[in-house]
Amino acid sequence: MTDPIRILLTDDQALFRAGLRVVLDAQDDMVVVGEASDGAEALARIPELRPDVMLLDMRMSGMDGVETVRQLFSGAVEGPLPRVVVLTTFGLDPAAATAIRLGASGFLLKDTTPPFLFAAVRAVHEGSSVIAPNDLSQLFGADVERAPAPQPEAFQSLTDRERIVFGWASRGLSNAEIAAKEFVTESTVKTQISSILGKLALRDRVQLVVYAHDHGLAGARDA
Repeated sequence: MTDPIRILLTDDQALFRAGLRVVLDAQDDMVVVGEASDGAEALARIPELRPDVMLLDMRMSGMDGVETVRQLFSGAVEGPLPRVVVLTTFGLDPAAATAIRLGASGFLLKDTTPPFLFAAVRAVHEGSSVIAPNDLSQLFGADVERAPAPQPEAFQSLTDRERIVFGWASRGLSNAEIAAKEFVTESTVKTQISSILGKLALRDRVQLVVYAHDHGLAGARDA
């Protein structure tokens, strides 16, 4: 039997955390391993709890979500790091955009439905994103802080085939959809995506879309 997805809830509203815990713990493949009332507490508990996924509120009375993500992915925590889904009360939240640039895997509205929440946790745990490229484009329309990014020259290290796959992935296509368009197997696409992420020093497909957006490469399919 596969181990359940370990989840850390970080929000300064105890009642909200309690509600999330009830619905998440009711899933056979999920378990809430802990809670934190702000980012500082979450960062301190991660080495002990070893969560796979952290659901992180953007606006808290203590350390907020942006600062939490910044510290998490800049070496403040040792050992394996959880994937982060930020929680926000409205869609086009500049704080959420900043958190994604700093390493978060996507965002959810706090009034999302339980089925969508479950699907998002599973997707992030498997390495996918929980935000569509169109939403990213809208989200990054605001002038928000940007994390240090690889130099555009890194794109030149991709092979012709990898650039084609990069273009499809930057549009939000899944491995299966890319495979169908390029007449190759899904495993081939998966290998190419892994190579692309490694060459561009990107953590996941969300960061690939951010990279493409920042460097004017969204939808790029050639040199």
